[in-house]
Amino acid sequence: MPLDDRAIAISATFTAEAIEPGLAFWVKEQGLDYQIRFAGYNQLFQELLDPSGLFARNRGGFNVALVRFEDWLRAGCPDGLEEHARRLVEAVRSAAARFSAPLILAICPSAPEHRAVMEGPLRLLREEVAAMPAVHLITASEVLALYPVDEVHDRHADELGHVPYTPLFFVALATAVMRRIHAIVSPPFKLIALDCDDTLWAGICGEDGPQNVVLDEPRKALQEFMAERRRAGMLLALCSKNNEEDVAETFQAHPEMPLRLEDFVSRRINWDAKSANLASLADELELGLDSFILVDDNPKECTEAQLGVPEVLALPLPARAGDIPEFLRHVWAFDRTRITEEDRLRPELYAQRAARARAERTAPSLEGFLASLELEVAIAPLESGQVARVAQLTQRTNQMNASGVRRTEAEIQALGEAECLTVQVKDRFGSYGLTGAMIFRAKGAALVVDTFLLSCRALGRGVEHRMVAHLGEIARERGLERLEIPFVASPRNRPAALFLESIGKTDADGVFRLAAEEAASVRYRVGPVAQAFLPVLGFEGTSTNQTNTGKNARATIDYLRIATELRQPAAILERIRATSRRTAPRPPSSDLPRTPLERELAEIWAGLLNLPSVGIHDNFFEFGGHSLLAVQLLSNVRQVYGVDLSLEVVYSGEFTVAELAKAVELKEIEQGGADYQDLLQELEGLSDEEVRALLAEEQDAS
Repeated sequence: MPLDDRAIAISATFTAEAIEPGLAFWVKEQGLDYQIRFAGYNQLFQELLDPSGLFARNRGGFNVALVRFEDWLRAGCPDGLEEHARRLVEAVRSAAARFSAPLILAICPSAPEHRAVMEGPLRLLREEVAAMPAVHLITASEVLALYPVDEVHDRHADELGHVPYTPLFFVALATAVMRRIHAIVSPPFKLIALDCDDTLWAGICGEDGPQNVVLDEPRKALQEFMAERRRAGMLLALCSKNNEEDVAETFQAHPEMPLRLEDFVSRRINWDAKSANLASLADELELGLDSFILVDDNPKECTEAQLGVPEVLALPLPARAGDIPEFLRHVWAFDRTRITEEDRLRPELYAQRAARARAERTAPSLEGFLASLELEVAIAPLESGQVARVAQLTQRTNQMNASGVRRTEAEIQALGEAECLTVQVKDRFGSYGLTGAMIFRAKGAALVVDTFLLSCRALGRGVEHRMVAHLGEIARERGLERLEIPFVASPRNRPAALFLESIGKTDADGVFRLAAEEAASVRYRVGPVAQAFLPVLGFEGTSTNQTNTGKNARATIDYLRIATELRQPAAILERIRATSRRTAPRPPSSDLPRTPLERELAEIWAGLLNLPSVGIHDNFFEFGGHSLLAVQLLSNVRQVYGVDLSLEVVYSGEFTVAELAKAVELKEIEQGGADYQDLLQELEGLSDEEVRALLAEEQDAS
């Protein structure tokens, strides 16, 4: 496999290949191009530690570790489960530091009788993994809370081939894993625009009266859901056709509402088209429309918004109010992988930004405004708790981003010889948070800057000049001759070009080069370049006039369909089978079932092979069967007929429906006890003529 392979690489403590159909379905559903690959059986620790293994070679995809604590008990685990968990933590920490692909660590369900002893190892993993930004933990309880399955465990398949779960649970697990991958790779939505009547509450405040609208349980759940999204850093806005006074009075009349009017960063409450109001909100907040979600009870309003501003994700609520909470839980667009401190502060940062804007409008000059800010800039080496934020900045920052290099948390953590500095800014209005990053390394006589970026919330205030000066000082201290900042033009990083042109000249290769002394002396001066920044400044690298880089990444995802049609494992499994139905390598034999048992087995057989039909003498393996499906088939037989068949039945000869039916009948006779055995012995003692006579008598009697 090449070093830059884009794969979903899976290693598990059990036989996990049954997860592949679910993963393949969601890869196609999301328009992704990952290959699905499996490590050897029960090679998890080896994969986490092997510098040349499947995980190590997977540079452009995701590594997935599936762990069932119960398997450690099966292997003996002489040192105890918690000690084994500590070893796993160390192996995961090693992999996260060395491998570039993010690692998804999924803790899978253990059998009910083992759950009590699993609490300690799980708690240990939770605590330790929380400090590893490149590792994403999924627990069994999280999977089953989102995708409940009645029958999780398949004990017979576990005994036969160490396949511990039912096909439905493997679908649930695959969906949870792919949902996490989606949250990692997709640029996050930033603002939720909410309708009022029959969305935030039941009733119409302008007709029923503000006092008489009802906060029923579904709408209360909706408000709680949105409040949680706000705490996770998403902005809330009102976009509703109402009289503004009625809406304000409704909030005032219902203090029991989880959301308050001050929770909304902006409001468009009028009788204009929602598409126009959404565009107005985007202009005011300097956010891309493709970072907006509209939630409205009226499908017509959603359609109008979608036609007018197609970048917006418009979500009509279910017609039945009781379905609203479950619907919202399955809108993948609301998911977040890891919430940074800057995310939590985002609503407050917008309030501070508004205060700065007011101060700027009243300042006598730009120089006076900048001086009044009392700006403080702290540049320091990257700390472990900042990795997630720096990765987030590389993904979101577009305007002041010289190279445009995007990095995952795993890639930030595994920089190798490169160094990373972070930039934190505050002024008299409050903290901007961690707003900038520089990644660089010494190369020959130069300090070469791989990444030079600054969030637009701090742009145009001289912070970028201090960043260059700091790099110049490092180059000078290390005895290097010059500072090199490569520039790669994009549709959105014109501000970076303007800034770099203001401090130096680019060579033909697109690299800005400054002598170390010259770079260390860079200072900010208000002038035409600084003035030119102001009209294009956005927040977190967005602009209403340009399309967010994440739009294409999300363009093929039908969030509404997923939340309505593909939120239950049974529905997903049915869809998987429908979309992957195969044609047989050759026409099925014309040998039709002769008995009810053969007919039932042929149906089970065809279902597992995902074929329309099979003949009773068709070979299982010639028609696409393999060992995993054989294990599932024998498990199905046990569930339906109550007979335990070994894998010898599969491999001892021609494995056909007819042969399987004979094996089932013989096992039923064997399990029937002494009466059947006596009958067999009696029949074996009869001559052919006596048997025919006995059968004739039975036929006459019937």
